Amino acid sequence: MNWAVFASAAPEPARVAEERFRAHRHHVLATLRKDGSPRTCGLEADFRDGELWLGMMAGSLKALDLRRDPRFALQANPGAGTDMGGGDVRIAGRAYEVEGERKVRYAKEVEPPQPFHLFRTELTEVVRTHVEDERYLVVQVWKPGEPLRTVKRT
Repeated sequence: MNWAVFASAAPEPARVAEERFRAHRHHVLATLRKDGSPRTCGLEADFRDGELWLGMMAGSLKALDLRRDPRFALQANPGAGTDMGGGDVRIAGRAYEVEGERKVRYAKEVEPPQPFHLFRTELTEVVRTHVEDERYLVVQVWKPGEPLRTVKRT
């Protein structure tokens, strides 16, 4: 399930999520180390051609983590201050390294520092948490094959 599937199933949450990620350059990626403990690192995420792409420096520990275990979580940068304009967005899934022509085409479009790793993502969950009307905490959860679930709490 790629980003295009999510955007088709839940267009408004997908639009807001992309806005949150595009509002700031760096975000936080969580991967799993060899021993199973979590590793968090800064990362630039890219939405392009219906996919969420994760690019990183060659030989980086996060790339080695994803090669070994593709599970990841990606947290949008909350931005300056504490207002979290647009809410909090988290994406979970699996990331698979891309080589060959697709990576060459991506490099021509984006011009990342060379050499680099490129990972295509398959989503398992997208969560947006935000405050509505300064009264409700709203949590929206999307999982592949399920309708968008919205919970409001006071």
